[in-house]
Amino acid sequence: MSLDSVFWIASCTKIITGIACMQLVEQGKINLEDSAALYKIIPELKDKKVLQDDGSLVSKKKEITLRMLLDHTAGFGYTFFNPKLRDWSRPLGFDEFSGDARDILDAPLVNQPGETWEYGTNIDWAGLAVERISGLTLNDYFHKNIFEPLGLKNVSMFPTEEMMKNLVYLHYKAPDGTVTEGDHGLRRSLQAKTPEERARIINSGGAGCFAKPVEYCQILATLLNNGTSPKTGAKILSPATVDAMFTNSIPDRPDFARSGVPAGKPHQTNPIPELYQEPGDPPQGWGLTFMMTNLDGKGPTWRGRNSGNWAGIANLFYWVDREKGLAGMIASQLMPFADLDVILPWVACEKAVYDGLGK
Repeated sequence: MSLDSVFWIASCTKIITGIACMQLVEQGKINLEDSAALYKIIPELKDKKVLQDDGSLVSKKKEITLRMLLDHTAGFGYTFFNPKLRDWSRPLGFDEFSGDARDILDAPLVNQPGETWEYGTNIDWAGLAVERISGLTLNDYFHKNIFEPLGLKNVSMFPTEEMMKNLVYLHYKAPDGTVTEGDHGLRRSLQAKTPEERARIINSGGAGCFAKPVEYCQILATLLNNGTSPKTGAKILSPATVDAMFTNSIPDRPDFARSGVPAGKPHQTNPIPELYQEPGDPPQGWGLTFMMTNLDGKGPTWRGRNSGNWAGIANLFYWVDREKGLAGMIASQLMPFADLDVILPWVACEKAVYDGLGK
C-alpha cells in the first residue's frame, strides 16, 4: 500500500453526509428540529413502525427529526449490530451494503424515536433528504459542494478507473487469526460503469464512499479550520455551523457508549464491550454524525475539549481535535470490525502525534 491507495471508507462517509445536511440547514432548506418539514421531504418516515422484541410492530410515540437522524436517536438500527432486526428480516434478510435501497429503506425502527441512542441507518435517511432537497444524487451533491471545492479527486461513491487501479483488497480475519482476501463489501458500486447502472444503486450516506485517506483528511482539516479549506480557501461551512456539529447532541446520555454492542453478524463485526474506553469513565457524547470525547476539557487522554471521532466497519478510524488543531486517520480493509490489531495501533499512532508535536 501507499498514499495513493484507495479504501472503502464505509461509515467514515457519515461525517460527509453531515456536512451536506448542515449546508442545507445553513441555507434554510431544512431544519434540524422540524419533523413536519422532514416528512414533506421524506414521507416514508411518517408511517414507520417500531419493531418489538416479540417481532410485532407498533406505532411511533414521537416524530422523527433531522437531528435525530444525525445523532442516531431516530430509532433505526443495523442488522450486524442488532440481533432483533437481523432475525426479524429473515429468511430474506437485510444487507445494508448490497446497494439495493430496499435493504435500508424497508427496515422498521428498532427503538422509539428519541428514547435511546443506537447506531444504524439513520444517516442513510439523512442522505436521502439531501438528494430530494437538492435534486441531485448524493454522490453528485458531494462532488459539487464538498469534494470539488476542496480539490479532492479521489473521493467518490463510484470510483474512477484511476481509483480502481489503486483499490485495496478487502480482507477477512478468521477466529484463528488467519487473514485472507475476500469479496468486497460494496460490490455493486464497484461494478457499475454507466449512469443507468449507477442510478439503480442507493447512494449510501452512511457507508458509500471510497477515498484516498490522504484526501479524506482534507475534509477533517477543513473542519479544523472552521469550515474553510486550508488548501484551496473554499468555504463549505460557517464557523458557527461547525461549532454546532461539534456540540454534544445527547447530553442526557453521558454513558451511551458503555452499554456494549453485540455482534449480530460475526463475519462483519466483533462484539464491542465499549465504543471508546477511557479511564475513569468520563462523560461522552455525540455530535452531528460522530462521537465526542473530553466534553469537560479534563479527559484522561491527550485530546482537547469536545474532540470528535468515528470509524468505518472495515477497521478505519479518524479523530478531529479542534482545540489542539489535530486530526488524522488510520485506514485498513479488514473485517470483522473492532479488531484490536488495528485499534491499538490507532491509539498508539494518535498518541505519538500528540507527543511528537508537544500537544
